[in-house]
Amino acid sequence: MSSGPSLKIRALGYLARREHSRLELENKLAPYAPTPEELSCVLDSLEQHGLLSAGRMIEQVIHARRCKFGSQRIVRELQQKGIDESLIAAALPQLKETELETARTVWQKKFGTKPVNAKERAKQMRFLMSRGFTSEIIRRVLQPRD
Repeated sequence: MSSGPSLKIRALGYLARREHSRLELENKLAPYAPTPEELSCVLDSLEQHGLLSAGRMIEQVIHARRCKFGSQRIVRELQQKGIDESLIAAALPQLKETELETARTVWQKKFGTKPVNAKERAKQMRFLMSRGFTSEIIRRVLQPRD
């Protein structure tokens, strides 16, 4: 058996478990590839046949993360996975639509009450920032409601 099918079979195994970006798959398969050209050829073939898709990867990450994290954190994760900036930019409006609602839900689950002093406010702000919410969203979540 040549190493070509073995690479393809490995790639299909990874893709059967979850969506992967081209960069992730390349990193996982590199140790098994006889040459970088052969690895590139396998990845090209997977993309041509629709088995490796950056679009599906973005959808999967957004679906899995949007109920817990803000757009900044999701964008950073997609960038780390090697997703093209133009594809990320196209998905951003979809994320921004529900970001305030998500931030309020995450905040409510963790804290539930508005901060009573500066120390508590800073703690809540740091938590929301660590979840990838923008300062504007955080300000809107923590502002006192009249």
